[in-house]
Amino acid sequence: RLANAVTPLWRLPYQEQLQVKYESQKKVLQTLASHLEELGIDAQKPGGLCCPLQPVVPSPVVNGYRNKSTFSVNRGPDGNPKTVGLYVGTGRERNIVCVKANHVENIPQKHKQVAQCYEEHIRGSPLDPCLLFHEGGHWRELVVRTTSRGHTMAIITFHPQELGQEALATQKALLKEFFTCGPGAVCALTSLYFQESTMTRCSHEQSPFQLLHGEPHIFEELLGLKFRISPDAFFQVNTGGAEVLYQAVGELSQAGGDTVLLDICCGTGEQWPPEPGSQGWCFVIGVEVVEKAIEDARWNAALNGISNCEFHSGKAEAVLPQLLSSWGDARPLVAVVNPSRAGLHYRVVRAIRNCKSIQRLVYISCKPEGEAMRNFLELCCPPDPRKKLAGEPFAPTLAVPFDLFPHTVHCELVLLFTR
Repeated sequence: RLANAVTPLWRLPYQEQLQVKYESQKKVLQTLASHLEELGIDAQKPGGLCCPLQPVVPSPVVNGYRNKSTFSVNRGPDGNPKTVGLYVGTGRERNIVCVKANHVENIPQKHKQVAQCYEEHIRGSPLDPCLLFHEGGHWRELVVRTTSRGHTMAIITFHPQELGQEALATQKALLKEFFTCGPGAVCALTSLYFQESTMTRCSHEQSPFQLLHGEPHIFEELLGLKFRISPDAFFQVNTGGAEVLYQAVGELSQAGGDTVLLDICCGTGEQWPPEPGSQGWCFVIGVEVVEKAIEDARWNAALNGISNCEFHSGKAEAVLPQLLSSWGDARPLVAVVNPSRAGLHYRVVRAIRNCKSIQRLVYISCKPEGEAMRNFLELCCPPDPRKKLAGEPFAPTLAVPFDLFPHTVHCELVLLFTR
């Protein structure tokens, strides 16, 4: 039941999975074409699409590809409230249970091992799990991150409730002992982090990640570059798939040596085009809201001997309009955006539209049928003085889907816009 909920396509042969995803991306482009028609834009291409759609690019790894997994703590099917796994069921039907992820195809064995050990630890603890904040309890989520270099980071979220500093120090010491000398030592953790959190999600600024054991960062390699990863830094969940994706983004952006690449939502900087240091490499400006990720990006640039880049920390809607309003650089400017499912803030779209230097935009979307669709229409609609959209509209030119999430219905769509 869990495998069907989390990875609904797992029973299909991989080629059939790719076909299912191709059809869903086709629908996205047909929807965009019809919306553009409503705005008076002749966007219908063969098949009712708004632009040519290439076949789905397969993932180099199909099973156990996830480099990050988030496990919840809640009641299992047997009623044990200290079960570490993934949710099945819905709030509306009140049938939510937490099921172990043992049979889920896309989660690697190492993540399952750490989850099993965490469950063993909390079941041996006198402290209750925190199922609902207002009902008390302490043990909460576990995040496991791994890299192809064999590094493993575990991040444990804990609700402090009314515990004093001494009691908290005891819990941290017990966790460290369990994972370094006790049964959890089999996990061979590179980093063990602890976060006291009174909210569903906390940034490092709201509640610091406390390193209980090991190294502060884990390291990954992508397209010949080395990357350091902090506990909350964004990194594509499928490393092999990300390599294929970013290589294609580099080609689509056509960012040569005289180009400035504007990387919006840049994470740790892993979207750099390939072959840094070569003559044809462009200048990169990265914008990212997670401060720790920007620290990582700057560090990664130095680690890889890359000097032709700069990074700005802050919300894109605050940083970008300021950055582009005074843009006087004569070099071509290409934008690459990779927002979360919430899409780009309207002020970001407006700043891109109104910057004449941007003639080429690569939009990477993990949910193109969602809020990203709103962005596509804002980029392509006729100029609208009421909305302060003065710049010439973009037009969708090419769509390339990438399967970064085998066994699931999700797909990463790369849409090239030009004007």
